[in-house]
Amino acid sequence: MKNSLNDYVIRVHADPMELPLQGWNELLQAQAQPTPFMRLEYFQALHNSGSAVPATGWQPQFVSVWLGDTLVAACPAYLKSHSYGEYVFDWAWADAYRRHGLDYYPKLLVAVPFTPVPGSRLLAQDEAARNLLMQGLRALAKQQKLSSAHLLFGDENDRAAAGEQDWLLRTGVQFHWQNRNPLPFENFEEFLASMQRDKRKKIQQEQRRVVAAGITFEVLEGAQISSADWDFFYHCYRLTYVAHHSTPYLKREFFEQMAQSMSEHLLLFIAKRGDARVAASLLAIDPQQRSAFGRYWGAVETISCLHFDACYYQPLTWCIANGYQRFEGGAQGEHKMARGLLPVGTHSSHWLAHPDFSSAVADFLAQEGQSIRGYVNELEDRRPFKAGV
Repeated sequence: MKNSLNDYVIRVHADPMELPLQGWNELLQAQAQPTPFMRLEYFQALHNSGSAVPATGWQPQFVSVWLGDTLVAACPAYLKSHSYGEYVFDWAWADAYRRHGLDYYPKLLVAVPFTPVPGSRLLAQDEAARNLLMQGLRALAKQQKLSSAHLLFGDENDRAAAGEQDWLLRTGVQFHWQNRNPLPFENFEEFLASMQRDKRKKIQQEQRRVVAAGITFEVLEGAQISSADWDFFYHCYRLTYVAHHSTPYLKREFFEQMAQSMSEHLLLFIAKRGDARVAASLLAIDPQQRSAFGRYWGAVETISCLHFDACYYQPLTWCIANGYQRFEGGAQGEHKMARGLLPVGTHSSHWLAHPDFSSAVADFLAQEGQSIRGYVNELEDRRPFKAGV
């Protein structure tokens, strides 16, 4: 028997702990583009550690759709009092609102805090449930008289659902590495051999500088990472923010909880000179999808080219050796292209309550999208690989 709309219940949750862990994660695994960052444990660690909570400008308003006792759709949503930690920049929109005497904040945000990794955001068992989830988000924004709602780094199904309800589409660019298909690279040296001579030589020179500085790498997977290892990593992580006169988004407790609940998704590279540890680079990995994600890095001293080796060459070496298909280098960074990471489009969807501002933003996004397409075409002409690769 077909269900009617009256059979569904939409709920809003002020704490991710209110949601069922198994039900959420089962929905996630059924999506087109699941990632470890959308597991409920990840959001619970962000919340319980005090990293993404109302006090830091992230007020949880997770939305769920139920059919009886069954969770049929859900998504992470937050009321935001600022635009930090999002990686899709709308500061100009907020400023335009302010100049016209209107409040842009709070806004409703569907995203993974501090995590610009593309993937499924609207977890739903079918299109009907996904559309109900979208309706719930818009109703929540209207009910609370919010300026806008935003869905960041969603997958194709998310974009389609948002488009059906007249949300605006925005495009961006990241740089990802893809293993060779159908014949994967045998090793890092074979990968380098596929690159143009000048790019290959530059990478080899950078690695030689790291070796000449006496640096070796220790690779720790999941449960191998000890509490002392996490202490050293977090010290390095904090130093990166200090160098940019900023404050870390993530608390030490977040990584502790991740180590307890999601250790199989963590990979740590520690750079050493002799017995002394000098730098650390953290990756998230998805063994099932064979994907890796560059996340955080830091060093206790400046060593030429160490960042490139710890954040790109060592992870790529590991990915190739372990049969991984994709490595995502994070937000922005055209310099990544010379290291073999190629441009990939990213997408976000936006709804603005004010009709005039919505129209103005739509015009802006059309122009921005045209510029992005031209930029990607220009980048494609600068591919670092040999012809035919």
